[in-house]
Amino acid sequence: MSTAKSKGGRAGRGGTGTPATVAATRAKIEFTLHSYAADPDADSYGEAAADALGVPHGQLFKTLLAEVDGRLTVGVVPVSSSLDLKALAAAAGGKKARMADPRDAERATGYVVGGISPLGQRRTLPTVIDESVSALGTVYVSAGRRGLQIELVPADLVRLTGARLAPIARG
Repeated sequence: MSTAKSKGGRAGRGGTGTPATVAATRAKIEFTLHSYAADPDADSYGEAAADALGVPHGQLFKTLLAEVDGRLTVGVVPVSSSLDLKALAAAAGGKKARMADPRDAERATGYVVGGISPLGQRRTLPTVIDESVSALGTVYVSAGRRGLQIELVPADLVRLTGARLAPIARG
């Protein structure tokens, strides 16, 4: 595992620049990058990342895409939880939600499944982050590729994604 800190300026070293780190750098926020050996056969990329980094599962959040009334919407929840689709639909002002096709998620975000970041996505999508994030000092989310997480304060995550907070995690 390696770690790189940044406040504005260059996002880390050794080829770690991604659209997510570029977005965080442009916004001049403090963040720390954490790299780890990603397990391509993991049942849960998020839980495997948390375990590899020694981070509580409630502090590392996964980025999921769903269709809310036919419109792609981002849900960000702790890896220890699952996304409550009804709650996401309500928080996004819709009636019905279903998980997005992985190919549609990859096309819309510019990232591969298992490395989708809520930051620096190809298209700006409505984003809802589980409200549990506000109880944390820092939160970890994908930095845009498997094996790389970005740690930042929740307020910066919310600001950079234009997200709303709502109780969208279950379990």
